[in-house]
Amino acid sequence: MKNIAIIGSGISGLTAAYLLSKKHQVTVFEKNTVIGGHTATVDVNIGQQDYAIDTGFIVFNNKTYPNFLALLNEIGVEKQPTEMSFSVHNCQTGLEYNGHNLDTLFAQRRNIFRPKFWLLIREILRFNKLCKQIYQLNKFKKEMTLGEFLTAHGFSSFFSEHYILPMGAAIWSSSLVEMEAFEFQFFVKFFYNHGLLNIQDRPQWYVIPGGSRNYLAPLCQRFDKNIQVNADINSIQRKQAGVVIRFNDGSEQHFDDVVLACHSDQALALLADASEEEEKLLSAMPYKANSVVLHTDTSLLPKRKKAWASWNYQLGTNRQASASVTYNMNILQGLNSEHTFCVTLNQKQAVAQDKILREFTYHHPVFSLQSIEAQKQRHLICGQRHTHFAGAYWHNGFHEDGVKSAIEVAKRFGCFLNKVIDGEANAKASSKVA
Repeated sequence: MKNIAIIGSGISGLTAAYLLSKKHQVTVFEKNTVIGGHTATVDVNIGQQDYAIDTGFIVFNNKTYPNFLALLNEIGVEKQPTEMSFSVHNCQTGLEYNGHNLDTLFAQRRNIFRPKFWLLIREILRFNKLCKQIYQLNKFKKEMTLGEFLTAHGFSSFFSEHYILPMGAAIWSSSLVEMEAFEFQFFVKFFYNHGLLNIQDRPQWYVIPGGSRNYLAPLCQRFDKNIQVNADINSIQRKQAGVVIRFNDGSEQHFDDVVLACHSDQALALLADASEEEEKLLSAMPYKANSVVLHTDTSLLPKRKKAWASWNYQLGTNRQASASVTYNMNILQGLNSEHTFCVTLNQKQAVAQDKILREFTYHHPVFSLQSIEAQKQRHLICGQRHTHFAGAYWHNGFHEDGVKSAIEVAKRFGCFLNKVIDGEANAKASSKVA
């Protein structure tokens, strides 16, 4: 049995702790007052009614979240079907649509008579078909960006600005400019696997009934006495026999191994003796802050209610600005209320002050050609010097990726989920740490 420290209590850290605690002693350190990371459900009382609203992690699906679904199954947490729709509203031209169905697609009825809008639909179909062909034939050009692909294949700026770039920006909380610089292969693989290149046969999406925080207690049950919140860590130093964690009050604790399940930049800042490879790879995978506001101001949604979607992108003039997305939580969580609860990214100034319920700052990984190349070299630092790295930034940046990264770490210690994942029996087949 090993004594293992886990830094961070987001999905990566808690999954690592859950798996490792099957055979080892674990201690989870969280710098904040509560655990959960992006799993952040808040209680709201409005109109003498109580609501539990998700503000960070919200949705998952039956196709591309196999590890998270296996985890929920193992800890006995149910899932609730939801609708995953996407709308775009151009603040300058007034153009808006919701791609959920034919009626919502033409929520703005005059678009029926606009040739440019019909061309948009044709380009969506062409883009989907072309990308699926490239994926299936594996004919990717090395280091081609999404912007370069759109130019090379003659897609119009109207299509780029009103569909594919906003959709990508909404998914990865990035700007339109950053989406143009996205690696095309990474982008297409994600869209293909998530069914986003299909008009039909898309995944079924789910939420956690009553709020995403409801999976935290059953996940932590086995090690809940070994979670330290308000952990003020100063530095981590690796020794031949193990790891020393030093705190700002002058105390220190010794462990056999450490799992850094915090963001890449946070992990690098904690390492007092970072190697050249750790410096190089972790710094190549930066994070960016996004402002998040929970509110009831429906002016952030499209003008027409038919155009209201689960995800609503507001298109402005600043292409370098971070994604301006509003999640309609009534749709996503199936809330029955006269109030429309919205979670808006990066538009605090546009929200009526008297309708703001809560404010947050969440950090998301920034994907680029450099970060994707760094992902491929994880083996150079993970598992070296009693140190292991877990986090969604090692894959696509989502909850499933946090779970996957933790599973990859736990396998080294002989700890597994009790289910076949991705067709591979996750027992027995991996090298184990004594």
